[in-house]
Amino acid sequence: MKDQEEKAMKEVSIIGVDLAKQVFQLHGATAGGEVVFRKGLSRKQFLASMQMHPGCFVAMDACATAHHRARTLAAIGHEVRLIAPKFVKPYLKNQKNDMADAEAIAEAASRPTMRFVEVKTPEQQGLGMIFRLRELLVGQRTQTINALRGHLAEFGLVAAKGRENVDKLRAALEPVSQPL
Repeated sequence: MKDQEEKAMKEVSIIGVDLAKQVFQLHGATAGGEVVFRKGLSRKQFLASMQMHPGCFVAMDACATAHHRARTLAAIGHEVRLIAPKFVKPYLKNQKNDMADAEAIAEAASRPTMRFVEVKTPEQQGLGMIFRLRELLVGQRTQTINALRGHLAEFGLVAAKGRENVDKLRAALEPVSQPL
């Protein structure tokens, strides 16, 4: 049994991984596309299992935790590639489930013309996070200003669009001594 497992591990040239919250689905295949294994692993089991395989080509969806996982796997000798989910979808054979996704990821990654997502460094991820948070805050500020303009228009206080006009609304409200 142990010899069979070791033989199977040596044959694996590509592993498609479907990352999820609790259970990661793995699809291992030979260079010729023959299925070697299909298995689900917990987060804790995942890294230990990947360390048992010799360095091979690992493909994953470019999702929430993919960049961290990719860096971890690269550190133990795997060649890791991330694929945008929209490029994996055409390779789904059956209904969408985690096992089918892992197989589709492996299949998509084996295509010579596949476009991959670059694995980001922690610094790149941090800068991206700051940019997205700023974008979120600007959007929320705009929503708040528009809501305020709408509510105050109900009371006859009308101001033009834009944050520069909020001060005009504030000035118009200051002389009001009674509740609206």
